[in-house]
Amino acid sequence: MNTVYLNGDYLPMHEARISPMDRGFLFGDGIYEVIPSYDGRLVGFGPHLERMQQGLDALEIKLRLEHTQWRRIAEELIERNGGGALAIYIHISRGADNRRHHAYPENIAPTVFALAYEIPEPPSADKSKARLFRVSTAEDLRWKHCDIKTTALLGNVMHYQQSHARGEDEVILYNSAGEITEAAACNVYVVKEGVVATPELDKQKLPGITRQLLLKILRADGSIPIEERVVTLAELREADEVWLSSSSKDIAPVVAVDGTPVGDGAPGDVWHAAQTLFSQHKYDY
Repeated sequence: MNTVYLNGDYLPMHEARISPMDRGFLFGDGIYEVIPSYDGRLVGFGPHLERMQQGLDALEIKLRLEHTQWRRIAEELIERNGGGALAIYIHISRGADNRRHHAYPENIAPTVFALAYEIPEPPSADKSKARLFRVSTAEDLRWKHCDIKTTALLGNVMHYQQSHARGEDEVILYNSAGEITEAAACNVYVVKEGVVATPELDKQKLPGITRQLLLKILRADGSIPIEERVVTLAELREADEVWLSSSSKDIAPVVAVDGTPVGDGAPGDVWHAAQTLFSQHKYDY
């Protein structure tokens, strides 16, 4: 598994070369997407590409490919890399200029890179097999455009590393007002008395595609009440259940926050119901 895509060509990963003058390398000037696939079936393909185009437009990177072209690239990478459980990583920078200058250069071609890498098999709604997450909390110290899926992830990486160094699985972030924003690499949910709440979107949060799909699925089914609103750190600490979501995790149950068990310290019944619905419908989009 080592075939990648770079600027129109498929080639072995060890042969892929990008200029050191590429603005993605010099400035983190680019965006990316991660699309999960299982046995060739892509999850949330359309919503992922729509968010990617929104990111390109926000950064004024002039690139537009039709969904059919991106799908061909993704399917070709899946086939060339053996199929199974794979994530398709797409990374687009503004491209390489002939000088280092902060202003956006004109008339350079974007660099388009994509690869496939192995991910775990899709989570199932089985409490005995669920991966259990233990997290810490920290004040969010990142920049104020977390709604763009930029490749400049150092703030997220530093937050994640602090939790990783403590032997934890993630860190849930809150702002100066004590309001939950997101985790270093996930969206966040709390459950109290059967009602699911997740922070409403703004520039402090990435509009996660798994989050988007999950909200649509739960609202279409109607059996689990869900709210998008301000969620406080105090609510997180008092929740019956806490979840994370991302493209590679589906819905992940959190069993401890800052060393304190969430609920009875095991995946909850609302998580089980939500993951069951998500597993049934995640390929619908």
